[in-house]
Amino acid sequence: MKKKISKGRFKEVEKPEFEQKLVDLSRVTRVTRGGKQLSFRALVVLGDKKGQVSYGLSKGKDVTIAVSKAVDKAKKQMIKVQMTQIGTISHEIRHKFGAARVMLKPAPQGTGVKAGGAVRVVLDLAGIENVVGKIMGTNNKINNVKCTYEALRLLKKPRKVKKQSDDKNKKKETRNEKLEIKEDKKEISNQEQETSNSKNIKDKK
Repeated sequence: MKKKISKGRFKEVEKPEFEQKLVDLSRVTRVTRGGKQLSFRALVVLGDKKGQVSYGLSKGKDVTIAVSKAVDKAKKQMIKVQMTQIGTISHEIRHKFGAARVMLKPAPQGTGVKAGGAVRVVLDLAGIENVVGKIMGTNNKINNVKCTYEALRLLKKPRKVKKQSDDKNKKKETRNEKLEIKEDKKEISNQEQETSNSKNIKDKK
């Protein structure tokens, strides 16, 4: 779907559904019997800044061909990122993809996007407003983009995270109750032993 924005009386400008950013563009060669074949490799990140994000990696004999192929690939593997009401992720996540390792942490409102490199591009186009990200492995842009994409795909819904925390709290409460019951039983048994000992002493007298 394409939105039309009117500028002036007669001009109409089409606004694309997704914003795209070229993260990496490199020239690659392939050696064959006939000689070297030159081509371009493009890495494009696509997103609508409303929770949808994707990436595409493709090659072409020309830059425009490589970019258009990458955009088409990205549109086919679009994901929906699970976010909270304040525009952050639902929980902390650490993910590994090849030599790349990425850590993403939720942040309070007003923090902004604290991340660098290719991770920041993915988070910005996904529409995450408050998050802390860190690259802990290689600086390869392709692997870092893939790692961040997989980490965002594996995020759980905020409700599920709340349910898990509630279940943990309930388990802790039941454990504490069981410990209290055991302590009460020990106290009662000690009191019974004391009373029985005192009776035996009186009977001996």
